[in-house]
Amino acid sequence: MRRRRNYIGLSLITTLLGLASRKYGAYLPTFLSTYAGDILWATLVFWLVQLLFIQRPSYWITICALAFAFGIEVSQLYHVPWLNALRSTTLGSLVLGQGFLWSDLACYAVGVMLGFVVEQALTLKRSQYVVELVEERETVR
Repeated sequence: MRRRRNYIGLSLITTLLGLASRKYGAYLPTFLSTYAGDILWATLVFWLVQLLFIQRPSYWITICALAFAFGIEVSQLYHVPWLNALRSTTLGSLVLGQGFLWSDLACYAVGVMLGFVVEQALTLKRSQYVVELVEERETVR
């Protein structure tokens, strides 16, 4: 059983970590400062797709999140004045990015997979908890 509040919480944490990775990038190792923001952005996309489509299976969420992230990256090859103006804003830049990079596609794949792995781990932990509750109730009876 998935709960929306869990995905809202994960989205907020991921957003804060992503923004911190950009703001404090100078204090991080070069690899992290270069790629952490893109990885966390894709993980956030995973959480948001999960939040919107709570009843869908994890593989479907993974495919949709990856398609969305890749679509945003490919859209950066398209330059028209109104879209460039949108990208020049802070929010537009965070959501739409600035320019196409092949490395971003790899980061997005890692970020979505990170979301999938965390979601699976949380689901497994919840399942184990439910089994323990059921077993406990049976022993009480």
